This record gives sequence, C-alpha cells and structure tokens, in this order.
Amino acid sequence: MSLHRTAKGIVLVPSLLLGGAFLAAGTWIGEGPAAANRPLAFTLGGVLMAVGVLAQWLPEPRPEAPEGDAAPDD
Repeated sequence: MSLHRTAKGIVLVPSLLLGGAFLAAGTWIGEGPAAANRPLAFTLGGVLMAVGVLAQWLPEPRPEAPEGDAAPDD
C-alpha cells in the first residue's frame, strides 16, 4: 500500500493536537498528587509530536509509468 499526502496529514494533525494537549497539561499540572503525572504527560506529548513530524519525512513512492510509455525492445 502506498503512502499518500492525505494519509500523512491524517497522522500529522491529530498527533500534533494531542501532543500539544499533553504538553500543555504537563505544564499546567501544579503541586499535589497529580504532579507525579507530569513526566508522563511530557513524554506522551513529545512522542506524539515527534511521530507527527516524522510521518511527514517518510518518502513518497515514485509514480509508476503507464505501460504504454515503455520503450520498445528492438
């Protein structure tokens, strides 16, 4: 199955949004019992944002030439 630009966008947008939400939650968590979850929130946010950016760097397959354009073998 080939990769398409649309599929890359489908991966990029939710991963950046969720990653940003986790990073914001990690920043917003104050003192108290929830402070123990701060490293988890930062880790999840960073991983999600990295996956979104790395998905954009995947190479796209070259388009295949139609069969009618092949050079004849003489």
